[in-house]
Amino acid sequence: MRDPRVREYLNPVRVVWATEQADNVEGLLRGHGGQASFHADSPCVLRSGGSVLLDYGKELNGGVQITCLYMEGDQKNAKLRVRFGESAMEAMSEVGGPGGATNDHAVRDQLVDVSFLGTTEIGMTGFRFVRIDLMDTNVAVQLKSVRAVFVYRDLEYKGSFASSDPLLDQIWMTGAYTVHLNMQEYLFDGVKRDRLVWIGDLHPETSTVQAVFGEQEIVPASLDFIRDDTALPGWMNTFPSYSLWWIIIQYDWYRQHGNLAYLQEQTTYLRGLLAQIIAEIREDGTNDAPNPFLDWPSHDNPAGVRAGLHALFYLALDRGAKLCEILELTPEVAACEAALAKLRLHRPDPAGSKQAAALLALAGLMDAAEANRDVIAVGGSQGVSTFYGYYMLEARADAGDIQGALDCIREYWGAMLALGATTFWEDFDLAWMEDAARIDELTPEGKIDVHGAYGRFCYIGYRHSLCHGWASGPTAWLSRHVLGVEVVEPGCAVVRIRPQLGDLAWVEGTYPTPHGILRVRHEKGEDGKIVSEISAPPGVRVI
Repeated sequence: MRDPRVREYLNPVRVVWATEQADNVEGLLRGHGGQASFHADSPCVLRSGGSVLLDYGKELNGGVQITCLYMEGDQKNAKLRVRFGESAMEAMSEVGGPGGATNDHAVRDQLVDVSFLGTTEIGMTGFRFVRIDLMDTNVAVQLKSVRAVFVYRDLEYKGSFASSDPLLDQIWMTGAYTVHLNMQEYLFDGVKRDRLVWIGDLHPETSTVQAVFGEQEIVPASLDFIRDDTALPGWMNTFPSYSLWWIIIQYDWYRQHGNLAYLQEQTTYLRGLLAQIIAEIREDGTNDAPNPFLDWPSHDNPAGVRAGLHALFYLALDRGAKLCEILELTPEVAACEAALAKLRLHRPDPAGSKQAAALLALAGLMDAAEANRDVIAVGGSQGVSTFYGYYMLEARADAGDIQGALDCIREYWGAMLALGATTFWEDFDLAWMEDAARIDELTPEGKIDVHGAYGRFCYIGYRHSLCHGWASGPTAWLSRHVLGVEVVEPGCAVVRIRPQLGDLAWVEGTYPTPHGILRVRHEKGEDGKIVSEISAPPGVRVI
């Protein structure tokens, strides 16, 4: 099978730190290339105890290529320790030491033998920083270059977003780039850790793919992978909620692209999965599905999780019924509608969970304005999560609170950028901002290493992923609600344009459709009215 990805070599942009036994470390920034040679202009030299920490400027997926020249005396080989880090402090850490650094899913800390006049490549992980240590005590090593090997899909950013607020523009692009990095063999959740097809986590990612890249083979390939990996009556990734998300993604993907042939390939599995879901619903509309899960920050609120899961049941069966109508599966449509009627009998309390309140509002089981006023907007961005923040933004839009959503995006996702992020994180809490050091510096005295000090559940300390696709929600949200692009009929045959600018003076951008690029610009006049310029490709009717 041909690898759909490309490789690009990048030089470091900055030396963060080096020991006294590392000479001419700035030479590694000059871009000498990866070909070993007999002569080089002032190579970096590592002597016994020599170490250097390099910054490549942004989060990457891949490894490093180390080109050596001569070694001291007659020695032909040397042993280097190579440590990758999504933060500067992670690259300085020990596996299993303070901060909880690991080699989970992708090895980020290892020893490698290098040869004189040779080039060695190592690593496949998510990183921005690399630390190189010379482990031998009886040799000095000349390094011509230490280049990042950047592995990614070479994709056109067909969608775009620009506005009168540069911070929102940066957030849109950061979400897009976060998902782009995770578009590897399949659509991953994280490039350092969670290099897996976590199908529930993928819903924000596939929404971002639709807004930025348009139709891409990686999405159906990932949907099919998890389908084929989960024989019924199993639950995808062990969670019933994640099988529910598979149905929702299938519906959204069909609405965007209108690929009936692909949808028809899902018929057998979809029928079996819907029957399995319906069997979990009691006569009073409650369910006893095993292993209830929304996201990790809501995990310690079981009542909230159950309420959110109830809403997910409703959303998935509603989308499942619509898919069955398209597939002309009449008995399954009737079964879904009967199950939806049962679910409407039970209206659970969100138990203070912003995640649950958002899903209940989106399912129509709770008034959106009430959910926003009484739960989601309480405390501002406190209690927002990187994954379910997307649905909180969606619910706020349904409640008409566009300004509150924009303020949340700026405050919550903008805080990660303020700490030096170039991709969005697996989790984040605004409380982490107090006395926090930036992730692109060694933690100064009196400051807190935000990467190593925080995290819960499966993302403690440095195990925490700083590039997680489920955090990309603002990208899809800004295209949908601020640019105002809403798909009305499958394949973007009909698109509604309804911009909502909040406090923005203007916004413009593009949106990919199967028929070509849709272009819009909206400008707010002094009277508050919005004047729009819209250019739609042939085959797309705008209403």
